[in-house]
Amino acid sequence: MPAADRVINVNVPPDMARNPPTNCRGIALMLSTLMRNATSAGIRTRAVGVTAGIVASAALMSGAGMATGDSSVTAGSGDVTAEETFTSRWATEHSEFTREQADRSYEAAQEEAAEAKRAEEAAEKKAAEKRAAEKKKSSWVAPIEDGYSLTATYGNSGDRWASSHSGQDFAVPTGTPVQAVHGGTVVKAGGNGGGDGPAYGNAVVIEHPDGTYSQYAHLDQVKVSPGESVKTGDRIALSGNTGNSSGPHLHFEIRTAPDFGTSVDPMAHLRGQGVEV
Repeated sequence: MPAADRVINVNVPPDMARNPPTNCRGIALMLSTLMRNATSAGIRTRAVGVTAGIVASAALMSGAGMATGDSSVTAGSGDVTAEETFTSRWATEHSEFTREQADRSYEAAQEEAAEAKRAEEAAEKKAAEKRAAEKKKSSWVAPIEDGYSLTATYGNSGDRWASSHSGQDFAVPTGTPVQAVHGGTVVKAGGNGGGDGPAYGNAVVIEHPDGTYSQYAHLDQVKVSPGESVKTGDRIALSGNTGNSSGPHLHFEIRTAPDFGTSVDPMAHLRGQGVEV
């Protein structure tokens, strides 16, 4: 990079920085000080030229005034001194520089505030999504709390079913607590599949506020009655081996209506509600 294009920091004495000069001698002294403090030969050459030019101008203006016997430039009733001319120029340039600095500082502060607001809004959105996910997750649960094995799945076919398997089987010992996967109202409960047929053994069907129905079958004991309101996680039965069953387990369905033949994939539904099964 050419010497004339380099940017080099030059130390200004603290007293000059606090009280900038306003007269010819002071300005010349300041420029001479800057010249001495310059660390680049290229910058020093330029400083010499600038200093010489300003000092020469000041000398001419002062000389003109001295010729008349005072320090003013005689040009009529509106005469001004060389000091006043330099002072006025310096004040104008300094004012414009300060105003530009203020404008840049204000714009930077505005941008910083906008960035902070965007970050705050993003954090609030993330926190709201997290709260919603936690609420959704806590409002639905698995029909068996733990200690189960997943066996026959939705859609399986074979000799045990007239068509395909309509739910998900949770293999557990007889007498394992069965809980409502979501709050709602019991619409079926009892033997004969609660009305869906003897293949289900003892069963319970619960209607939920979202329009879906959950069914629990092959139960050993039923703990609720039709019309009863239940909450998420309430114990509604004990698992068993009643009806068309090859061993102790819970048969679980999600339906779009209370009756047999309207089932959908129960595991996909539970997972869609944030349940880990």
